[in-house]
Amino acid sequence: MMDLYRIIKKPLITEKATKQKEQVNQLTFEVDRSANKILVRNAIENIFKVKVLSVRVINIKGKKRMVGRNVGRKADWKKAIVRLAPGESIEFFEGI
Repeated sequence: MMDLYRIIKKPLITEKATKQKEQVNQLTFEVDRSANKILVRNAIENIFKVKVLSVRVINIKGKKRMVGRNVGRKADWKKAIVRLAPGESIEFFEGI
């Protein structure tokens, strides 16, 4: 089993993520590329002590970038959208 703190890399705080938090109590995280829905659910529930209703996982392809004449790519990454039970919240999202 992976370390719980290696599964969840960081929260994603964007306009869309903020709207989802306010309207349907969904939070967005960047997660490890090898994590699945079950690992993400267990990590969120154990780290933040909240009840998770559902998890959606999305693989994001890295974009192409030009540096001078050279073409490069940003790294691929994985995003998880976590829906919390009604009445549940995570403190660091409250000040947004």
